Amino acid sequence: MRQIVGLMLFSEYLHEKAEESRHNETIGYLITIIGSVFFVGGLLETVIKVENPEWFLIIPYHLTPHPYSLLGLSLTVVGLVLLILGVILSFHYARERSWYMKQLQKAHTVEELKLKESVVESEG
Repeated sequence: MRQIVGLMLFSEYLHEKAEESRHNETIGYLITIIGSVFFVGGLLETVIKVENPEWFLIIPYHLTPHPYSLLGLSLTVVGLVLLILGVILSFHYARERSWYMKQLQKAHTVEELKLKESVVESEG
């Protein structure tokens, strides 16, 4: 009987950890969205306000005396960092949640087997 209670507590722990990972995955998605908004905002601000920006791929790197030049660069860089960080976090927590769900499925299978054994023993 103690083993059944221990397995139930372990499955509850796994369930809570899976919920926590799902929550963290959602936060990763939100960070990705915020990053994309900052990134696109920085690019748009640079294209609209700065007269002749110089580009390295998609990042404006030449700063002019105009204050919008620094604002556009900072929004673009911060947005790119948040975008990459959000994708990495989302992927990490999705894999972690997948692992917890597999372990939870194994724990439920073992729990069902133990319950069936205890029912058979009590009847016999």
